[in-house]
Amino acid sequence: MKKIISVVGARPNYMKIAPLHRALKQHEETIQHLICHTGQHYDYEMYEAFFQDLELPSPDFFLGIGSGTHGEQTGKILIEFEKVCIETKPDIVLVVGDVNSTIAATLAATKLGIKTGHIEAGLRSFDRSMPEEINRILTDSICDFLFVTEKSGVDNLTHEGHSPEKIFFVGNTMIDSLMYALPKINSTKLFESLKLDFQPYNYALMTLHRPSNVDNPQQLSEIIGIMEYIGNNLGLPLLFPIHPRTLKNVKSFNLFERISSIRNLYLSAPMNYLNFLSMMKTSKFVLTDSGGIQEETTFLRIPCITMRTSTERPITCEIGTNILVPPSKDKVISAINSILYNPKNTSEIPPLWDGKASERIAQILVEKCLTILA
Repeated sequence: MKKIISVVGARPNYMKIAPLHRALKQHEETIQHLICHTGQHYDYEMYEAFFQDLELPSPDFFLGIGSGTHGEQTGKILIEFEKVCIETKPDIVLVVGDVNSTIAATLAATKLGIKTGHIEAGLRSFDRSMPEEINRILTDSICDFLFVTEKSGVDNLTHEGHSPEKIFFVGNTMIDSLMYALPKINSTKLFESLKLDFQPYNYALMTLHRPSNVDNPQQLSEIIGIMEYIGNNLGLPLLFPIHPRTLKNVKSFNLFERISSIRNLYLSAPMNYLNFLSMMKTSKFVLTDSGGIQEETTFLRIPCITMRTSTERPITCEIGTNILVPPSKDKVISAINSILYNPKNTSEIPPLWDGKASERIAQILVEKCLTILA
């Protein structure tokens, strides 16, 4: 019996690990799969809702790290996860994404001589001002197995000198979760429960959380100007589940009165996975600075405007529905008008985004990775 520990630290990590846990359950005669939640991002109600929506079991380990600076979080996770590794002696540690938990767990395991695998390896924004980019590069540089979601990841890893034997193009486990969840959503019931007075397919959906967009009062004010254009000028309903960090800054920058006066704006608390997926599926377009939403909208063929200067998921722009736009009012408004009045009629779902990425990863772990450890 071989032992694998998967590490999650933030909500997007849950979506990437849940389908893999189901896939590894099919090999439970030879593999014991454990889950460690670092508590890097933790809200009890949201955590419970996400785990229920994704049918994930309660974590076997909860580190309770909490918030802090990048150095504080990374250091605390490294210390506490090292204890988990020493206690459980896993054969492989799997990490996902690009958060501080990703690099910290990889460091802890590697220094103990434990094999590591990175799910979502090779993605690059080529913007080293993003903490996530540093986490991606460092994690890939020391991982033993690199599981890739799109072709750019293979190209980037090859260019960086990684051995082809370490690179596995498997597809996207986040899409596995999306496809698993789609039959469960009920948009009609959700509209009723949220008391929304607009119609499906006739509203915009927005998320906003990156420090580059919400920690600077001038930049945040610029984005509120975009919201005013949508709600006041276009008269289009805009649903905005507001991130706690964003709400805190809106208030501290004295922008709350301005945002509250926008017509057709519907503010809500952050949504659980199924509810947000339901609202995304029936939106006219999505405004975001998220990473994963670029992928989900491409799969759902919903137009997406990513308000950033770079993306680590170029396939969503090349063949998907994503438009990368610097987060200035004029440029984003131009992109909105293009979607509304000159829409792009063709898009493709990227290769291997077929709901079976987790099965491929599980098979590779059984056939190749664990054979190495035998």
